[in-house]
Amino acid sequence: MNIKSLFESIPLPRLHFIALVSCCFLVLLVALWPSPGQSVVVEIQPAIVEVPAIEVAEAPPELNHVSETVAPGDTLSSLFERSGAGVSILYRLIADEAIKKPIEKIYPGQEFVFAFNNDAVLKQVSFSESSTVSYTIDIDAERNGTISRTERTPDIHTRYGNATINSSLFLAGAEAGMSDGMIMQLANIFGWDIDFALDIREGDQFSLLYEENYLDGEKLSDGAILAARFINNGKEFTAIRYTDESGHTDYYSPDGKSMRKAFLRTPLDVFRISSSFNPNRRHPVLNKIVAHKGTDYAAPVGTPIKASGDGKVLKAYTSATYGNVVILQHGEGITTLYAHMSKFSKYARVGNRVKQGQVIGYVGATGRVTGAHLHYEFRVNGVHKNPQTVKLPTAEPLPAAYREDFAEYAENLAGQLSVYDSAYAENQLVTID
Repeated sequence: MNIKSLFESIPLPRLHFIALVSCCFLVLLVALWPSPGQSVVVEIQPAIVEVPAIEVAEAPPELNHVSETVAPGDTLSSLFERSGAGVSILYRLIADEAIKKPIEKIYPGQEFVFAFNNDAVLKQVSFSESSTVSYTIDIDAERNGTISRTERTPDIHTRYGNATINSSLFLAGAEAGMSDGMIMQLANIFGWDIDFALDIREGDQFSLLYEENYLDGEKLSDGAILAARFINNGKEFTAIRYTDESGHTDYYSPDGKSMRKAFLRTPLDVFRISSSFNPNRRHPVLNKIVAHKGTDYAAPVGTPIKASGDGKVLKAYTSATYGNVVILQHGEGITTLYAHMSKFSKYARVGNRVKQGQVIGYVGATGRVTGAHLHYEFRVNGVHKNPQTVKLPTAEPLPAAYREDFAEYAENLAGQLSVYDSAYAENQLVTID
């Protein structure tokens, strides 16, 4: 299409409008065009942008670290002296109770790390209380310290164990991969119903669900037993660990009865019975018939002796026959006697209240004896009873307010244990993660 044809195609009114606009544009262009020799100045105002000042943080000064390991006989003073920090800063730090309490609990093998600046001024002390708890003390320019605590939470793995006893509980537990501590937990749970020195029979069985604590993929410690079953001489005992809403934790039978009794069956953890209750026993030293009104537990000197029940220290004395003796007064007319101790514990003071399991003394060979052992008597209204067979009063059962919740929880946990027992009996691989 040529120019002529283009204009012919535009309607006349619109063509007039285009012409008018074109003329106005030309007039305006002529008016603004500079005359010869005249220059056109176009002034451009620069944009001003305010840029906020950037504060460049000074890099923290480099610190020099000195590590010191606590050796037997070391004190905090010797550690601070050896590191080069000196004792004056130590005394200033432990004046603060928040610092004093954790830093004073030192033990052999514990590591302390001292951090100094380039002027050899102590700026920080770091140490661990355990595998999961560590502390850092930061020291400011005025030589005041601020302590911070870091705690790591271990991973909990649930395990299953099962064993048949052929010779001893400890050997069976070890073969099942359990630690000595876990075996002792098991014995303590059932210790009120089973005398592990006399009642264990070949063929007895046990199984349990228990926890282990892991940190960075390595076992850190034993956890709690969640549920356990023990078959002793054909009689079955089941225990369930339960924590109520008040935070109290204990072991109960599936029907809510406490596994604990008001008294421990035996006041020692490690022992063998060297002489049982016997009214017609021939005395090994006097060589004549003298009633043996208690049970003798042979154990190494220094073995802790535990109060078999809650009570009050009635007597703590030394005699030619019984050596160092403690007598406890319990409720319901019951007293217990512990003799031939090597020494008393700090709790064995006349009038003191003691709790079941609290250490009241240590095995020894004081008095008229042929070897180290504990002589233990159980008396009801002044009458001697056989400690191995006397019927022990039971502890309080689970409060009624928690019975419904416990029943559901116990059924579930006991059911899990039964499932693993069945799988184990069928020689299936049993693993829990």
